[in-house]
Amino acid sequence: MTTPNDIPNIVATVRRAWPVGDEAMFLLASYMTPVKFARNSVMIAADQRHGVAFFVEKGMTRSYWLVDGEEITTSFLDEGGLVFSMDEVYYSLPSQEFVAAVEPIIAYAIKIPTLLKLIATNIELCNWWRVIHQNEYRRLHRSHKERLTLNARQRYEAFAQQFPEAMRRARLYDIASYLGINPSTLSHIRSYK
Repeated sequence: MTTPNDIPNIVATVRRAWPVGDEAMFLLASYMTPVKFARNSVMIAADQRHGVAFFVEKGMTRSYWLVDGEEITTSFLDEGGLVFSMDEVYYSLPSQEFVAAVEPIIAYAIKIPTLLKLIATNIELCNWWRVIHQNEYRRLHRSHKERLTLNARQRYEAFAQQFPEAMRRARLYDIASYLGINPSTLSHIRSYK
């Protein structure tokens, strides 16, 4: 059985969002199952239902859409974060995007119905869930505004503040995709830093 001692990065990230107590953390952890993903492997695939969400203890993920055969990066997530298909969790639909391992991943899977039941029955976990969704909505809103109003250099600078770990660990191509610019433009911007 997984305990909070097994997942220090996850515990720290959960508690940064909301002060979840020991009892609720033990409860949440007790339903988690360890799983590993190799670098570049797909954790969540579009057009599929997976039935699980993944808490990332070690490693980094990249979310993306496949549009006309091209990968369009939508987000990065590192240690402590939670990845899942919003379409599956909220609408019982197959995922609309992919989540892949940027580097080897040590994650903890939890079944979606179990996670939803815990959120519905534990006020601390419910508040944590609300806050992480608030924060993600704000990130998406800000990202949309930046894409529409900032030039490429300014978007890069905003990205550096928002995703400092991705700056160090993600591929140049994936960062450029997120920013909506080509890799050569990103190389040019980076050379003047």
